[in-house]
Amino acid sequence: MTSSQPTTPRSADLEAVILDYNGVIGRQPGPAQWTRLAELAGWHSHETHAFQQAFWQRRKTYDQGITETQAFWSGLLRNGRTAPAGSTLLAALGRADTDMWTATDPAVLDLLHTAHATGLRLVLLSNAPKPLANTLDDAEWCTTLFSRTVYSARIGVNKPHKRAYKAALEAAGMPHPSKTLFVDDRLDNVEAAEQLGLQALHYTGDPAALARWLPRPPTVTHSAAALTTSACPPRDALPRARHPPHPDDRIGDRP
Repeated sequence: MTSSQPTTPRSADLEAVILDYNGVIGRQPGPAQWTRLAELAGWHSHETHAFQQAFWQRRKTYDQGITETQAFWSGLLRNGRTAPAGSTLLAALGRADTDMWTATDPAVLDLLHTAHATGLRLVLLSNAPKPLANTLDDAEWCTTLFSRTVYSARIGVNKPHKRAYKAALEAAGMPHPSKTLFVDDRLDNVEAAEQLGLQALHYTGDPAALARWLPRPPTVTHSAAALTTSACPPRDALPRARHPPHPDDRIGDRP
């Protein structure tokens, strides 16, 4: 059952978490970014919505790694613009496209850092073209948090194809699906994961909903700290040795 509330397993039982990038960790581009990209491709600002539609119609095979960068953009250029391989315009389009998808949600990253501190395995599974995949892999948060990353352009299929989830499970070390949480902002991707036996969270932008699924490291309570302190007498209260120290007991000279 798709849910934003934890049912089973409890967070302590999770062996791995597989997370989507855009819409979960990454923030969606704003209107100004879309307009800038459209204008760079030769569209007028009032045509931004039409540009977005054309963009997504061509994106699937680009994300799969079937369509190369130059071919993807060549079908989106207007008003006589061309972007042959190696051109300044092609490079600018690639940078603008990648930059749109690199803003992250600090609240989500904080939650993942906390979960990572418990030893939980985190794997990134994203529909992303090769240039974006390379950029995400170089990000500090990615190298710190994720043991492995899986991108559609590198495996040749997009979510919700079952091969994408199987590749992510392999990257996570083959945890049991019922003890693996999959998080995505697209309902079709979440439902496909559930059909394979994974636990699933349809993420709708609320970090608190994600937090309820993730484990937290144990904390030392004040009562436990007090018990530890009372159980260990101060050094000065210990009886002094009545024999001279052995030469091997010197402090400060040990390697």
